[in-house]
Amino acid sequence: MSISKSKIAVGLAVVGILAVAFGTVMVFVGPIIIDDQIVKNVEINPKNELSYTMWRDIPVPFFMSVYFFNVLNPREVLSGEKPMLEQRGPYVYKEYRQKDNITFHANNTVSYREYRQYHFMRNMSVGNESDVVTIPNMLVLGAAVMMENLPLPVRLLVSSTFKAFNEGTFLTKPVGELMWGYDSKLVDFLNTFFPGMLPSSGKFGLFAEFNNSNTGLFTVFTGQGDIQNVHKVDLWNGLKEVNYWRTKQCNMINGTAGQMWPPFMTPESTLPFYSPDACRSMELIYQRPGEMAGIPVYRYVAPTTLFANGTDYPPNEGFCPCRQSGLLNVSSCRQNSPVFISHPHFYNADPVLLSFILGLDPNEEDHGLFIDIHPETGIPMNVSIRLQLNLLIKTVEGIDETGKIAEAIMPMLWFGESGYLDGPVLDTFYTNLVVLPVVMEYMQYIFIGLGLLTIFGAIVLRMHDKESVSGTVNKLTESTKQTEKLNVTETEHRF
Repeated sequence: MSISKSKIAVGLAVVGILAVAFGTVMVFVGPIIIDDQIVKNVEINPKNELSYTMWRDIPVPFFMSVYFFNVLNPREVLSGEKPMLEQRGPYVYKEYRQKDNITFHANNTVSYREYRQYHFMRNMSVGNESDVVTIPNMLVLGAAVMMENLPLPVRLLVSSTFKAFNEGTFLTKPVGELMWGYDSKLVDFLNTFFPGMLPSSGKFGLFAEFNNSNTGLFTVFTGQGDIQNVHKVDLWNGLKEVNYWRTKQCNMINGTAGQMWPPFMTPESTLPFYSPDACRSMELIYQRPGEMAGIPVYRYVAPTTLFANGTDYPPNEGFCPCRQSGLLNVSSCRQNSPVFISHPHFYNADPVLLSFILGLDPNEEDHGLFIDIHPETGIPMNVSIRLQLNLLIKTVEGIDETGKIAEAIMPMLWFGESGYLDGPVLDTFYTNLVVLPVVMEYMQYIFIGLGLLTIFGAIVLRMHDKESVSGTVNKLTESTKQTEKLNVTETEHRF
């Protein structure tokens, strides 16, 4: 029995040592295995079914919420009073995105065009597309500013043209027409005699060029060979840089296409991306850690310098001519129309902008933009991008339609694009990238713990075995002594 216990103790000790060794190896090798799986899964590779499908079709439901600024006092604005605005909305559209013309190249890049479609969601909106709102007429007020430096006879002719086509200073039309286009004899005239002057060759609408369109030909890195390059833009429409701006730095195409980023992010990481709609690269910065449905995320937001002017932030000098901080002048990529992009309600902008307009109330919760991203994979979990479209309005001599309008940056509308992982996609993501790594992490400590317990058990069993052997030997010794005594006594009796 003692030999059997000894063998058991040795066997337990060997098993315990192996378990501790395996657990210890997992402590060092486990993270490497997890990281290797992440690398394989985030590469743009048709063999990676989950991540490739997410990249190609974007299963996350995206919605665009549009808020119009209804002008309550258009006549008074023409007399020089401050515009009084009333926010109307949201008018919500489901956004469908799909990549097409996907072509892989030998230099570890892939090119594609991403097409967008929008469908009105009445159940998510406050009203219908038939709701009527009043906004500035971009065709009139934008053209007036564009022509203010032309000779007076030309401006008088332009004003006569507006009258001939019955174009007024403000438009009062249904939301649907303002969004996707309305018939205009002036637009038809301009497209016939001045082709290319307007962004759209059909009906004129603020989002007419967005629906059933693509964002250009992107060529991005697949991540093969260097995972830190995954999703980064190599070319856009065949270009390494754009030519809209005044400096090489501002014309650079940096970062990704704005949908995914390289994995293994830290709080020091940023989110650079190129936006064709804004005609420039932008960069978000880390704000704080968080959690979404049990998944750890980092929240990234726009820095206050994003739309700062060249005086407040010298690197932005290339985006000028600038006005107050908080405005991005996009006239250079919008047919020279005096259009500006900002955060909604002039959030994070120079407070003086609010003094020219009535009815605005900026705050971070409603008007700040953010992206919640899973740092280990670079995949966004929750996105809310909010931007405002503004028009420079002012009195232009010779163009009667501008009346006595006081110069101001006039908000027309703002829109927010939002989406978040949910449903089966979120469940799969959670299982593969959260649960399994946690299980592996716990398993390594379980092996170490069980190994140590097994070794301890072997030691106890071995000690118990020694005590048993010692006890048996003592009993045999005592028995021998007793026998010897009896033999001696018996011998003495004989004599």
